[in-house]
Amino acid sequence: MKFRTLLLLALFAFGSLRAETATAPAKPRLIVNIVVSQMRYDFLSRFENGFGEGGFKRFMREGTSYEESYYNFMQTTTPATLATLTTGANPSIHGVVSDYWIDYTTGRKVALIDDRTTRGLDCDDGRGCYSNENLVVPTFADALKDYSPESRVVTVACDPMSAVVMGGHTSDVYWIDDSRCSWATSTAYKAMLPRWVSDYNDERYNASFLNYKWTLLNDKDVYVNRRYSRLEPVKASEQVAKKRGVLSRIFTKPTISRDYDKILTTPAGNTIVFEFARRAIMNEQLGGDEVTDVLNICLDAPRYIGELYGPESMEVEDMFYRLDSDLEQFLGFVFAQFDCTEEVLVVLSSDHGSSDSYDLGDEPRERFNPRQFAVILNSFMIAQWGAGDWVIDYVDRQLYLNRNLIYSNNLNLEEVQNRVAAFALQFRGVSHVMTSTAMQNSYFGASYAQMMQNSFYPRRSGDLTINLMAGWIEEREDDETRSRSGSMYGYDTHVPMLWLGWRVPAGRKIYRSVDMCSVAPTLARIVNIGRPIASSSLPLDEIIGADK
Repeated sequence: MKFRTLLLLALFAFGSLRAETATAPAKPRLIVNIVVSQMRYDFLSRFENGFGEGGFKRFMREGTSYEESYYNFMQTTTPATLATLTTGANPSIHGVVSDYWIDYTTGRKVALIDDRTTRGLDCDDGRGCYSNENLVVPTFADALKDYSPESRVVTVACDPMSAVVMGGHTSDVYWIDDSRCSWATSTAYKAMLPRWVSDYNDERYNASFLNYKWTLLNDKDVYVNRRYSRLEPVKASEQVAKKRGVLSRIFTKPTISRDYDKILTTPAGNTIVFEFARRAIMNEQLGGDEVTDVLNICLDAPRYIGELYGPESMEVEDMFYRLDSDLEQFLGFVFAQFDCTEEVLVVLSSDHGSSDSYDLGDEPRERFNPRQFAVILNSFMIAQWGAGDWVIDYVDRQLYLNRNLIYSNNLNLEEVQNRVAAFALQFRGVSHVMTSTAMQNSYFGASYAQMMQNSFYPRRSGDLTINLMAGWIEEREDDETRSRSGSMYGYDTHVPMLWLGWRVPAGRKIYRSVDMCSVAPTLARIVNIGRPIASSSLPLDEIIGADK
């Protein structure tokens, strides 16, 4: 009897120790890094009443929210910011300044992810030739794989640019091939498409949304945004309204037929990514052992929808309500795979915010025309130094000059840049202009100059970098863009940073200003490895101190 009592006590003690270990792991078995593209910080409060309890509100209730998290550079475009999130460095260090740039030696475009030495898998011929060849610094996941080769890393996104940049050098990377509406990768990552991905594509789950008809999720009175709702009376005349696009398109949106890429302009673009992420967890057995695995997810649809309709639109609001529902289901699935919530860490952030719609007011605001800007500057240079193609290209607020022509005319590059910069400042909408020579030869420790310099990578950035006035956006040739990112202003740089699971304190809000460069080094500290070698920020005390 005494022996039986001792045995029961021993088993109880072992069970208690096992339970304690299960509920308080030293590091998570799975890290899920979710990026909601073009999500401004204020959307969390603006749409709060329409959110359910298990999506964004779960982060706020059970996790930690940083209320003042910012990117500290001007070039807040998707490639640049995704690279910052994953490497912990600014563009001046990680080198991702745009989706393409100009090679000064050849004068030719260099695309960030294009690589003709690779071949797309499950793509039409000539498509999907993407790789990480032009990513110059390692990500957090790369550092994890170096330390722990048995760790598994998977990255999924609809947009191949997002997938490749987030994936870094060691991840399995998947994106949507819009010619087939299927998940694809390239030979840079896999010799052949995994069987489970091929089987999933054969199910044609993505294509099932081709006949998706987007209607309001809730009654219209629930919505904070009322713009574009045809159920609301339109103040402007019908003719003016049609010209300015103020009538609703959420109910008259054409049904998707064979234009697979149009899925990204509906909430279905989020749904198909979450479903594929679930399949990846199951088939790759992410988090299935004691070794930490990573799942990167980028949701590109919010960016496409936001640019098309603007942040004030009912379309954007409705998309976020549907995204919240998708997020709730996904979080429920992820945490259900583990014995305790502490075995999973989920980080949710955004690559950038967005400007207000240029046509929000009674009269549309002016937009900056980059092509016209480049043509006029080239004419100015012809007047100064003679005939020639002096301007090669304009890319994301960067102007590339023909340096070979400048040198062949025995001109001083710095003097040419300064004169062109002075002329560029006379354009409407231009607030600041900085030359590459100035940013290479000087250090700017504060204000707009520092943010412009933090975006500057000498081998890839333009001769001139311009900053537009607040609220101005670039005009695109298709003229369908109402809102854009890419500025140094708070509506672009201020984004959510939410942490959930593992040992993250519940219901905590942090109001100190933090840099988005902090995400990668914080993750590295959590799994007890060295920070990514290019990271420039310290880990977040409120997160890494949670186990003390």
